[in-house]
Amino acid sequence: RTSHNLSWISKIQVNKPAVLRRAEQIQARRPVKKEWQAAWLLKAVTCIDLTTLSGDDTASNVQRLCYKAKYPIREDLLKALNMHDKGITTAAVCVYPARVCDAVKALKAAGCDIPVASVATGFPAGQTHLKTRLEEIRLAVEDGATEIDVVINRTLVLTGQWKGKGTFTSSSPEPVNITFFWWGEPLQMCFKPAGGIRSAKDSLVWLSLIKEELGDEWMKPELFRIGASTLLADIERQIYHHVTGRYAAYHDLPMS
Repeated sequence: RTSHNLSWISKIQVNKPAVLRRAEQIQARRPVKKEWQAAWLLKAVTCIDLTTLSGDDTASNVQRLCYKAKYPIREDLLKALNMHDKGITTAAVCVYPARVCDAVKALKAAGCDIPVASVATGFPAGQTHLKTRLEEIRLAVEDGATEIDVVINRTLVLTGQWKGKGTFTSSSPEPVNITFFWWGEPLQMCFKPAGGIRSAKDSLVWLSLIKEELGDEWMKPELFRIGASTLLADIERQIYHHVTGRYAAYHDLPMS
């Protein structure tokens, strides 16, 4: 655990109308020229935390998720783009703490080192006792999780009681929630939007936003992630259309 001085947060002032106007401008225009869309979509794939957070998650559907994380795009489509030998995978898989063992086992069996992320500390509301939350993190790490999405207690945030301890700090799941996380040495603050990001177009908008506001160096999974469960399927459909000129039927693409 690392302590961070977050007193600067209380001094920040945001011109919300201006921020919303800027976001709307980016959304309103075509974010990427058509001939470059496939490349940008593959970039988006490498930034996805492929996620399943369902109450009926089982070892078998986590195994399918992990297989899809290793093989996110059908191989013949990647060959058509001359990208089949680039090792394209998702950035991580994200599961409940109780499913971390399943994910670690499945990824090991698949022979890949994709990180396992886990939501912890009373996801989704964060309204559990501190001891319980810390124990949940400990158990997830013990089971093999290398990344933890920590749900903050928003009561503390709303009252200005910033703690600033942990590896990841996340909001609870609103229509779109934001995760700020720290990575590497020296510690680097990073960014992960999640929730409601379902279409390939959404991912292009986010990539464009990151590129224009933070710079090219942020367009990598060490600094930028997209938390999503259904986004990958739409990206693969769009790449299928780019390669073949037609949209895929339901049975054409393997689903996680």
